[in-house]
Parts: sequence; structure tokens; C-alpha cells
Amino acid sequence: MLKVTLVKSTIGCKKDQIATVAALGLKKIRDVKEHNDTPQIRGMINKVSHLVKVEEN
Repeated sequence: MLKVTLVKSTIGCKKDQIATVAALGLKKIRDVKEHNDTPQIRGMINKVSHLVKVEEN
């Protein structure tokens, strides 16, 4: 399991990055969601790595 936390705002980001953050289930700064460790989730995290913090459980 991966714990994903939004640490930076999506204001000024590209639309595809905003959509990726929303697809991860993150809405506000300091929102935390847990996801299974799959290649799809890893790819989404990699795309917005400058906006999120990831911890492995």
C-alpha cells in the first residue's frame, strides 16, 4: 500500500496534472489517500511527483 499526500497546490498546473491529482482522490492540500502499489498508480504518482509525497506502508 502507498500513502499519497498532496503537499502543493495545483493552481497554475497543466490540466492533465490537475486531472491526475483528482484521479488519485486528492482535493485539498494535506489530503491523504491510500492506494495499492500498481504500475498504474506509480505512473500517476510519477507524473505529479512535484506535488505529492509518497510513503510506503
